[in-house]
Amino acid sequence: MTTHINPAHAAVLRTEARLFGREWGSLFWILLFPTALLCILGAIPGFRRDDPALGGMSVIDLYVPTAILLSMIMAAIMAMPPVVFAYRESGVLRRLGTTPVGASSILLAQVALHTAAVVGSSILALVVGRLAFGTPFPHSWSGYVLAYLLTLVAAFSIGAALTALSPTGRVGTAVGTVVFFVAMFTSGVWLPVQAMPEALREVLAWTPLSAAAEAMTQAVDGGFPDPVHLLVIAVWGAVLSFVAVRTFRWE
Repeated sequence: MTTHINPAHAAVLRTEARLFGREWGSLFWILLFPTALLCILGAIPGFRRDDPALGGMSVIDLYVPTAILLSMIMAAIMAMPPVVFAYRESGVLRRLGTTPVGASSILLAQVALHTAAVVGSSILALVVGRLAFGTPFPHSWSGYVLAYLLTLVAAFSIGAALTALSPTGRVGTAVGTVVFFVAMFTSGVWLPVQAMPEALREVLAWTPLSAAAEAMTQAVDGGFPDPVHLLVIAVWGAVLSFVAVRTFRWE
């Protein structure tokens, strides 16, 4: 069975890819910064030593999933929403909505391009972590990939809900900055989730990015992720996606 891609949709994707390729700032923060941060932290000798308090893993082992989560929130919360805000406020979405291509094609192209950048960043973090610091690859690849895909949906649903609910780009950017810092904290950028006080860790386990950090670390450490963590990520992704679809404004 042959799948034919609509030429108009392909043209939109090519155009968006060219524009995305010129966004050197976004590409740096999504593709390179997470791995650069990993290398900076890995240069600290104490972060490379296994710690019984961290389940026998080192801090740098825990930071590989965190670097991957950082690339997701960079793309979904900081990079993509401003592009959609600009298209909406300039009338691009409204005008495309009157054509056979449809306004949704440009949104799908943006999601595809930012997702591709995140996947590239994730592979880079895994490979560099392994080669430079000996961080382990996941023992349970199936669990890791499942947690990864669910987290991708959840991360982009956060950005989508933010874009849908913000009345203007200026408001959205301001709110997005707050959400971004909260997301960095809950994903363990400043302090690995596993190193947080137990009471705080239990509370944050009900947030999507903390649950993702826990699930991905469990997959690295040898077991399939706790189904509760996977369920938390999936529920957040589903609810926020529903909110985004129901409230998104094209103009």
